[in-house]
Order: sequence, then structure tokens, then C-alpha cells
Amino acid sequence: MIYLSLFFVALISATLFPMGSEALLIYDITQGHNIYLLLLFASLGNILGSLINYILGLKGEEYLEKKGYLKKEKIEKYNKYFKKYGAVTLLFSWLPIVGDPITFVAGVLKYNWKYFLVLVSIAKFSRYLFLALAVNYNL
Repeated sequence: MIYLSLFFVALISATLFPMGSEALLIYDITQGHNIYLLLLFASLGNILGSLINYILGLKGEEYLEKKGYLKKEKIEKYNKYFKKYGAVTLLFSWLPIVGDPITFVAGVLKYNWKYFLVLVSIAKFSRYLFLALAVNYNL
């Protein structure tokens, strides 16, 4: 149950809802739970949450345009920027506040989902790995 709780907290915290999974991960590590399973479940939940943002952006673009929140010219402008710097930008998807919108924008701009998954997976797993190492080695 510990691992499923962490999975769902990590999933929700990766969507556009404000929540943090880092504290729960740190707590679970200090309670002596299997660190490898904690990293796996936290990473999978967080990656899935980012994928949900991506899909919402992908499917919601037309709706946002229709409502006037997005203009075609702006989308094209941002698309050029994202094609140039998208990979680097997605590596910052782990950041609080700005990370979740980055994954949403990747969907709106129809960024290649395979690259998206690889880059977001690297970013999300790396954050949790750093936290786990910091807790284990009292950094």
C-alpha cells in the first residue's frame, strides 16, 4: 500500500494540481521501505502524470483556440522555439510550478511523444534519485 500511495501522490503532483511527492518519498525512505521500489513507483506515477498533461494539451488545443486562449500565430511561434529547445526544456519538467505547464505545452505543440517520454522519464527519475541519495547519504 505504501508504494501505491506514493504512485498516486506522484501522479497527481505531476498534473496541473499543486501537490508534492518529494516529502512522501523522503518519509518512506526514512521508514526503511525498499528504495528501489519507491524510486520505481514514484517515477512511474510522475511520468504518467506528465503524460496526462501532454494528452490534455494535445487534445485540448482546438478547444483552447476556439475559446480564444490560444491564437494560431502564437502556437506557430512557440512551436519553432520548442522544436529548437524542446529537449532542453523538457529536462526541466521536474521543476515545481513551471514543470507541469511545460509538459502541457509539449502536447499543445504536438511534440514527438517518444522523445517526450524519454526526456520526461530522465528528468523525473533523476530528481527522485537525487532525493534518495541525499536522504541515504545525509547530504
